[in-house]
Amino acid sequence: MGITFNAEEILEIAEQIERNGANFYRKAAENAAEEEHRNILTGLAEMEDGHEKTFAEMKAALDPKERESRDMDPSHEAAGYLRAVADGNVFDHSTDPSKTLTGSESMEEILKIAIGMEKESVVFYTGIREMVPERLGADRLGADRVSAIIKQELSHITLLSKQLAELK
Repeated sequence: MGITFNAEEILEIAEQIERNGANFYRKAAENAAEEEHRNILTGLAEMEDGHEKTFAEMKAALDPKERESRDMDPSHEAAGYLRAVADGNVFDHSTDPSKTLTGSESMEEILKIAIGMEKESVVFYTGIREMVPERLGADRLGADRVSAIIKQELSHITLLSKQLAELK
């Protein structure tokens, strides 16, 4: 049958993605030569910390049935994507991208990596949002909160893209 997820497992993956993002931005900020770049990267790390907290709160609010249930996606479309994530075929949420930074990357390289990470998170969070079955209600798993995080991640892409354009 393949891999299936309950709400708790999905939210744990989301928390890990946010931890990885925050670690990446902090390490990149440590290596940034210009104060403006350090400030931008540090600010992004703090936003990722906030997203992690949101997902942790959502996980803490789950009832025992949601922690056990594995039928959140009756059509299995969103679960297929999440299976690909779990298998590392889309991106490896369990690997900390900050560990790949050597300190010799240019700001342009850091921004390109960060834009890719943000795009991956938007796609993942869109999958989470789609996994909320109608029978649980539109905001049972926090679909509105996930949508707000998606908007923030999209704003990160805009900010990073603007910074990248300014470097060129």
